[in-house]
Amino acid sequence: MTSMKKIGFTCLLLLQLIISVEAQTVIPLYCGCIPGEKPHEDKEYSENGIYFAVSKPDLTIYLPQNESRDRTAVLICPGGGYQAVCASYEGHKIAREMNKKGVATFVLKYRLPSDNTCDNKSLAALQDAQRAVKIIRDNAEDWGIDPNKIGIMGFSAGGHLASTAGTHFSKTYIENEEETSLRPNFMVLVYPVISMQNGLTHSGSREALLGVSPDAELVNLFSNEKQVTENTPRTFLTHAEDDDVVPVENSIRFYEALKVNNVSVDMHLFSKGKHGYPLEPAASNWLGYVFKWMQEQQLLNKNESTNYGRLEGKQGVSGGYSIQCSALRSTIA
Repeated sequence: MTSMKKIGFTCLLLLQLIISVEAQTVIPLYCGCIPGEKPHEDKEYSENGIYFAVSKPDLTIYLPQNESRDRTAVLICPGGGYQAVCASYEGHKIAREMNKKGVATFVLKYRLPSDNTCDNKSLAALQDAQRAVKIIRDNAEDWGIDPNKIGIMGFSAGGHLASTAGTHFSKTYIENEEETSLRPNFMVLVYPVISMQNGLTHSGSREALLGVSPDAELVNLFSNEKQVTENTPRTFLTHAEDDDVVPVENSIRFYEALKVNNVSVDMHLFSKGKHGYPLEPAASNWLGYVFKWMQEQQLLNKNESTNYGRLEGKQGVSGGYSIQCSALRSTIA
């Protein structure tokens, strides 16, 4: 019997359809009760691929059109300051580009912290990330994925979520009777929020996730540079030195913590690029560096080209959309 039975009958039917048709498919992240959910009216809405008031998380699945049975998989967490999910270019656009390289990709539309919808708003997005990792690993055989090559990628506040999943995996915040490993095998963090410490964090993300006046224990718990151990997954970091939304020191501190704990880490800092990478040289080069690192880590076929130019769009990684997200983050900082 396949591992899909671990997910429940309703989800089983959905996932069987995905296996038979290798294409973009959206599934609800949970079949039945969402952990920690309060009774509430669903008020989710979207504007230009940016989702607000998300309380019903889902997973968009992109399986490559090849016959490989040992694919690398990447779970993508878009940014948005924990007040939006900028899913279009920090999610679906990247997923499609990775698909071209033979990588199975999964875009997570995670719950946004809210006291109106969550018993513990600080844990909701982490629960969703853990659930997504579990779904991917439980179904790795059916989707042609190597269960030891399941990574997580995050942008901005989505980088905080990804690094939280990569440093808090030893504690399970979801139902996991099968004791499936929730540890990502690697992390790719793009202009990430890492810390919740004053003077280092992105204040809008911190307030949205932890509240206006969080206590020191909660701040330290979600300051992921303080949660690194020797078991933290290998990591690639990239950031622009002129980022005026999320200070580059977030990536530097995480890099230093990984080095102290003897975790394999590479980092590329761009002299210019701003937040969201709308500017050169970051705009045309960052994804190529990611692919090169993945190839060096044997996560990408050695025959795949790692030369990569600017993504289609008006600006950088996210086109005009990047400017919208950066403006949003600046407003809520």
